[in-house]
Amino acid sequence: MSKDYDFDLFVIGAGSGGVRAARMAAAKGVRVAVAEDRYMGGTCVNVGCVPKKLYVYAAHYAEMFEEARGFGWDSEQVPFQWQRLRDNKSAEISRLNGIYQRLLDNSGAQVINGRGKLVDAHTVEVNGSRYRAERILIATGGWPTVPEFPGSELAVTSNEIFDLDEFPRRVLIVGGGYIAVEFAGIFAGLGARTTQLYRGDLFLRGFDQEVREFVAAEMRKKGVDLRFNLNVESLEKTATGSLLAALTDGSTLEVDAVLYATGRAPNVVGLGLESAGVEQAQGGAIKVDDNFQTSAPSVYAIGDVINRVQLTPVALAEGMQLVAHLYDENAKPVDYELIPTAVFCQPNIGTVGLSEEQALTRYPNLDVYRSEFRALKHTLSGSDERTLMKLLVDADSERVVGVHMVGADAGEIMQGIAVALRAGATKAVFDTTIGIHPTAAEEFVTMREPSHCYRDGQRQP
Repeated sequence: MSKDYDFDLFVIGAGSGGVRAARMAAAKGVRVAVAEDRYMGGTCVNVGCVPKKLYVYAAHYAEMFEEARGFGWDSEQVPFQWQRLRDNKSAEISRLNGIYQRLLDNSGAQVINGRGKLVDAHTVEVNGSRYRAERILIATGGWPTVPEFPGSELAVTSNEIFDLDEFPRRVLIVGGGYIAVEFAGIFAGLGARTTQLYRGDLFLRGFDQEVREFVAAEMRKKGVDLRFNLNVESLEKTATGSLLAALTDGSTLEVDAVLYATGRAPNVVGLGLESAGVEQAQGGAIKVDDNFQTSAPSVYAIGDVINRVQLTPVALAEGMQLVAHLYDENAKPVDYELIPTAVFCQPNIGTVGLSEEQALTRYPNLDVYRSEFRALKHTLSGSDERTLMKLLVDADSERVVGVHMVGADAGEIMQGIAVALRAGATKAVFDTTIGIHPTAAEEFVTMREPSHCYRDGQRQP
C-alpha cells in the first residue's frame, strides 16, 4: 500500500455495495475513503427496497380490516392518513442513514460528503479537493428515467413518489417492471383508483409466463385497472390542478399523479469516466470483467452501475467478492445463477431458478408440477385471492431447476427454497421432506404428479 496515495481505496457511492466494500476493506487495514453526495444507504434504504416494503405493509391493512370480519372482528371503516405514513417512513429512513454513517465511521473509513468525479485513473475530485488513490471503486447505482414527451416533466418517479404532499386519489402508473407492479398494488391497497399502463402485451417480462398471467388476474381482482398495449402520448395540467393524460388509443385519463416506472439507467452523469479511460456499454453501464475491473486497471465498479443484476443483495455480494479479490487469496467470482427474487406486489411473487420457458431451452425433457389453491386463511376471510406454486424438474437428472410462487409471504418462503436449489436438490429430496402443516409452503413438498411435461422439447398431452 503505497504512501504516494492519500487512500488505498476510494469508493464513490455509499449505497449497499459501496458501503459493504468500504467496511470490509477498512477492516483489513486498508485506507478507505467514501464519497456520497446524496444519502447514506443509497437507493435501497432511501427510495427503494426499505420504504417500498413499508408502504406495501401499509397497503395490506385495509384488506386485512375487511377480512377480519370473517374471523369475528367487526370494525368501522378506518380513515387512512398519508402524511402520517410518509412522516413515519422518513423518520425510519433517517434512523437507517445514521446507522450507515456510524458503520462507516466505526470501520475507520473516511466519509467525504459530495459527488466524486474522476480526474484520472488514480485521482478523485470532491467539492474542489483532489484525492489520490491506488484504486477507485465506482458504486453509484442507478437512476430512474422518464422518456421525453409533451408534459413529461409533470410525471414523478420512484424517487419522489414516497414523499408527495397529498395522497393522490387517482393514480396512473406507467411501466411493466416490478417497480410499476409493486406501486400499483400499494396505491390500490391504500385506496387510490389505480390504473397501470404497459406498452407490451403483458407486464413482468422475463418472469414465468404463467406467473405473469396469474398475477395480472389477481391484481384485477384487487381493483387495479390494467391496460396493456397502451402508452401515454402527452400530459397536461388542468385548471383544477389534476393531470390529463392523452393515451395512444385516443382516450384520456384524468388523475392526480402520474408515476413513471419505465426503467433505471446507470448513474454515471458527471463521473468523469472518460478522463480515466473507463469504457461504457450502450446505455451507460460501466464495462467490467469477472473481478469488476474496468478498462482502467485501477478503477473498479459494482452494483447497478454495471447493470448486471439490479438487486441489493447482488451488489453486496459483488462488494464482498471484490474486496476478497483485491486483499485476499483464492476469491471466487460471483455466481449469478439461482438468485432468488421477490416482487412485493399483491399477492407477492417469489421465484428462484428458471422460468418454464427458459427451462425448456436447456432441458428438453422437463416435468412441471403445479398447484393452485385458495389459502386456508381465505376460507373464512371471504377473499377470493388464490395461490400458485410451480416446480420445474429436469426429467433426466431429477434436479429441480426452477421454483415459482404467487401468494402471501412468497418472498419469505422462497429464501429457504433457494438454499435447497443451491445445494442441488432433486425432486426426490422435496418429496421426502416432511411438510409443516398447515402452511402454504408445505405444498412444495407434497406435489406428486406433474401437471404437464415435455419430452424432446414437445409438450405431452
